[in-house]
Amino acid sequence: MTVRPDFSNIRALVAATNRAQEYLRPPPELKPSEWAERHVRIPTGNAIPGRIRFDNAPYQREPLDMMANPACQRITLMWGAQVGKTQLALCGQGYFIDHDPASQIMMQPSQGDLQTWLETKFNPLVDANPNLQDRLAKPRGRDGVNNQRMKSYPGGFMMFSWSGSPKTMRGRSAPKIFCDETDGYDRTQEGHPVSLLWQRAATFGDNKLLVEISTPTIKGASWIESAFEAGDQRRFHVCCPHCDHLQALRWANVKWNKDDEGNHLPETAYYLCDSGNGCWWSEEERKRAIRDAETKGGGWIGKKPFRGHASYHLSELYSLFRNLSEIVQSFLDKKAANDIQTFTNVSLAETWVEEAEEVEAELLQRRAETYAAEVPMGAGVLTAGVDMQKDRLEVEVVGWGLGEESWNIDYRVFWGNPLEQEVWDELFEYRDHLFSHESGAQMRISAMCVDTGGDGGLTQSAYEKLAGKQSRRIFAIKGVGGWGRPVVSAPRTVKTGRRGRPVKLFSVGTDETKVIVARRLILEAGPGTCHFPDNRDPEYFLQMTAERLVTRWLKGWPVREWRPSRERNEALDCRVYAYAALKIEKPNIAARLKKLTEEAEEAEDQGDTADGKPPEEATAPTRKTKTRRRKPKSKRRRSGPRLDGW
Repeated sequence: MTVRPDFSNIRALVAATNRAQEYLRPPPELKPSEWAERHVRIPTGNAIPGRIRFDNAPYQREPLDMMANPACQRITLMWGAQVGKTQLALCGQGYFIDHDPASQIMMQPSQGDLQTWLETKFNPLVDANPNLQDRLAKPRGRDGVNNQRMKSYPGGFMMFSWSGSPKTMRGRSAPKIFCDETDGYDRTQEGHPVSLLWQRAATFGDNKLLVEISTPTIKGASWIESAFEAGDQRRFHVCCPHCDHLQALRWANVKWNKDDEGNHLPETAYYLCDSGNGCWWSEEERKRAIRDAETKGGGWIGKKPFRGHASYHLSELYSLFRNLSEIVQSFLDKKAANDIQTFTNVSLAETWVEEAEEVEAELLQRRAETYAAEVPMGAGVLTAGVDMQKDRLEVEVVGWGLGEESWNIDYRVFWGNPLEQEVWDELFEYRDHLFSHESGAQMRISAMCVDTGGDGGLTQSAYEKLAGKQSRRIFAIKGVGGWGRPVVSAPRTVKTGRRGRPVKLFSVGTDETKVIVARRLILEAGPGTCHFPDNRDPEYFLQMTAERLVTRWLKGWPVREWRPSRERNEALDCRVYAYAALKIEKPNIAARLKKLTEEAEEAEDQGDTADGKPPEEATAPTRKTKTRRRKPKSKRRRSGPRLDGW
């Protein structure tokens, strides 16, 4: 090289040339897992922050590497909680940003979910990894786009969409599609959102890839389960530390002890080998079996041949960040709360089978019992549900105890035209009816929900009759179908006419509430159990079981709906409305039961005093108390929470 005599910085020139040549060097051949272990740092706030190490989660390595396998075009992860499925997807997305650039589309169930994912998952990952920061365009910069809907980088872009907005899926195409929590997607008239997005990648040939991730939901209505069964159905196998038997971990093999009184001891949890040899693993042996699985001939093993679609199932039993004792305690807590479905879906990554899709009326009637009093001792609160028909009002009074255990107290029919005042007067008079509690106390209905649905003027008539009744805890409601709705939503104000008084109208999610009722009807003991008196008419049980839950397919999308098996179902509707009244009232059942018990004991003690003590002691004078004048009420309007508490 000829150097000009006036140029003296030859070393800087050589260094600059070498740095420029580095950009011409092709990137090394790295698998996604190898790239992640070199470049990805887990942000602070996670269980183990810092450089990612797949030794802590060996089951993540193969699914991540399959994203770069040209023979694989679809990856399905039906995974539970605490196993890193979100982190795995983030590593794959980072790989297609930094190492093997390709355009991507990321879909979440809703816009709120997408915003949460960006703020709590993706942005912290970028902030903790300089490589990704260098690749992504700067916010408000001129070299690309970086906002809440799209992020660009050399070689591609990442666009965001959510299932409830078909607009975010139209006119977009990319070879790499990531769909998170697919079982939470909203149905659209055009088809399933995953299918719509996957169609956008059809023109990319062998370069296209679909990654769908979710915990499952209901059997027969779960998209992720259908996708898993369509793939090769891989499960992670481990070797027994004692007999080397190869097996996939199952919840049925998790055991724990009880004390002499029958109390569960989750801290004694252990895993029983599937071989039948009686081998049991300690907590450390379980974790070591997972870490050493691939080196001992285990790892991911498929049930069907691989044909471009790799599907993986993984439960929380494989998590190295959770002990078996914690998982057992979670199961016991969910069981006590009558919420086994959440444990089945989230922890075991299995679909929930609706055992209560159809309840037999004869089974309920055989379980009927004789009450010791009009209101049994376990019931501390009474609510009522009212169903309006064209010629009558039907009412069920339900007693509620701890864990929402329930007792059918009374069922009445008030005959009359709901367009007239007479039948409503009977209902309002019944609202103040006294019921005898087993403790000896007298109880009234705490809250009553009245259905306002109907035609021929019934709805307007109900509004007019219920206006101003909320102070007596009589609430107007309207049943609303659809899944994912709460039992009761915040009320809205409706008018009862041009000059009529407004009425607060609560919306009741009938589909979800009927599922709760149906599940509890099959329970025979414990929280949520439904009790019935033996003097109830057989027609009541037929109406209580008059609907069944079915699943039908609409444009490739499973739709669950309640279908009547007989014409009359007023008893079921009344139970739904009585449960809604409980949710509106929100009573402290434990405190009320305690008060009833104390009053019963006090009454018993007073009876003993009158019978067993001398007359002069039993009739001792009481201390006189001074009466104070009450201050006149101020006309000034008081501020504070609304009467309905909403």
